[in-house]
Amino acid sequence: MTKEELALEVIARLKKEYPDAGCTLDYDQAWKLLVSVRLAAQCTDARVNVVVEELYAKYPDVASLAAAEPEEIEEIVRPCGLGRSKARDISACMRILHEQYDDNIPTTFEALLKLPGVGRKSANLIMGDVFGKPAIVTDTHCIRLCNRIGLVDGIKEPKKVEMALWKIIPPEEGSDFCHRLVYHGREVCTARTKPYCDRCCLEDICAKNISDVR
Repeated sequence: MTKEELALEVIARLKKEYPDAGCTLDYDQAWKLLVSVRLAAQCTDARVNVVVEELYAKYPDVASLAAAEPEEIEEIVRPCGLGRSKARDISACMRILHEQYDDNIPTTFEALLKLPGVGRKSANLIMGDVFGKPAIVTDTHCIRLCNRIGLVDGIKEPKKVEMALWKIIPPEEGSDFCHRLVYHGREVCTARTKPYCDRCCLEDICAKNISDVR
């Protein structure tokens, strides 16, 4: 089985297993997803979803958040961890959106990468979920599962995993595929030394159990 063939089979099975999988960060405006994905670094999406309720109640739009001092933002987002650096990035990012983009987010991958606190993972998430563009979001679940399944071979660096997946994942499937990996990584293929392989829909095609993935 080639990696391309494996990728298509994995996509099909995960699509059947998690038909409605989507982003697990709550948002109703694009700029809020930009804030939430920054807060989600080394923090659970569930906690971020709780913390941002207070943040958006106090700062309901880009302009008000841009006007807030980083220290004010930090007081609210501290439960997400790394409060000082996250608050600094959010403050700087919102000020750029307010001053340069009329309170909107940029529409290109390259422009997103220039925003404070936005890396390739975050930019891909925005491109896929907000703009419906091809995207590969290489979070910890994606990296772990793609190595275990055999879609990549011993690659741990996020950008290298992303580049490898672009070669075998149909562009129109990338964003949803990565969301489904999050669901599967939380429920079945966990970070445990012994994940729940006995109830995995990929068990018979996983590289842990076969050796002919090329």
